[in-house]
Amino acid sequence: MYQINGYFEASTIKEAIDYLAGNENSQVIAGGTDVLIKTRERKSGYTDKDLVGIMRIPELKGINLDDDGNILIGSTTTFTEVEEDEIILRNIPSLSAACGSVGGPQIRNIGTIGGNVANGATSADSASTLFAMDAVICLEGPEGKREMPIKEFYLGPGKVAMNKGELMTQIKILKENFMCFKGHYIKFSQRKAMDIATLGCSIMVKTTGNKIDELKVAYGVAGPTPIRATEAEAMAKGMEITAENLDLIGEKCLENASARDSWRASKAFRQQLIRELPKRAIKIALGGGE
Repeated sequence: MYQINGYFEASTIKEAIDYLAGNENSQVIAGGTDVLIKTRERKSGYTDKDLVGIMRIPELKGINLDDDGNILIGSTTTFTEVEEDEIILRNIPSLSAACGSVGGPQIRNIGTIGGNVANGATSADSASTLFAMDAVICLEGPEGKREMPIKEFYLGPGKVAMNKGELMTQIKILKENFMCFKGHYIKFSQRKAMDIATLGCSIMVKTTGNKIDELKVAYGVAGPTPIRATEAEAMAKGMEITAENLDLIGEKCLENASARDSWRASKAFRQQLIRELPKRAIKIALGGGE
């Protein structure tokens, strides 16, 4: 049973912002794959809301390159659209893989990348890859437009840095954060499909010969928000790519993680995944197979 007060379909960004800013009881809804579940389950803050639909706002959809070569992803672009887009496949295929791992085809066809980030869940499949790419979140609200690094957007479990009346309009990935990098995303879950990640790991790596020039390692479900393994990243610079050094990198990744016990997995098991998944992801990204 859904307890919903009303529904307003916005056709422009301004319409959506004006409605959100003027209605204390309003709630944005895009694909609805998260909001409607929480509404049905009567989660705190999700009942008796006036929903504001944003899926028919053309400026919020699509994937483009700007004049500087940065990738711009509209917030209501669906997982399927991200997964299949030529710009994404050509430049950041790990994000295509991450979006392709979400739920089943029905969810991917309606769920949006903006909604996946805006719900603040550490298990969001797109989030760890966006963290690895130092994505920028573009917001617009009554006070105008602003941008922030994705690491500052996540405040805690289910909490993000959006003000009243604000709308996420785009996700920006700067050219410098994907050009000459190779990446890979691994989702470890109890089932191969239609399951929430027990742990997600995304890497971006830049090499010269057999040495690491730059490494980015990001996790989902290794802490209350998606995280970066910054200590391991700093250590990896200049390292030769050997089995021993990959072991050292995996071990170092534990320093930024705060895995916990849950019904999905024990803390010890998650810590083992934190060690192992980046090693596997680096090997695959560099063409070394599983």
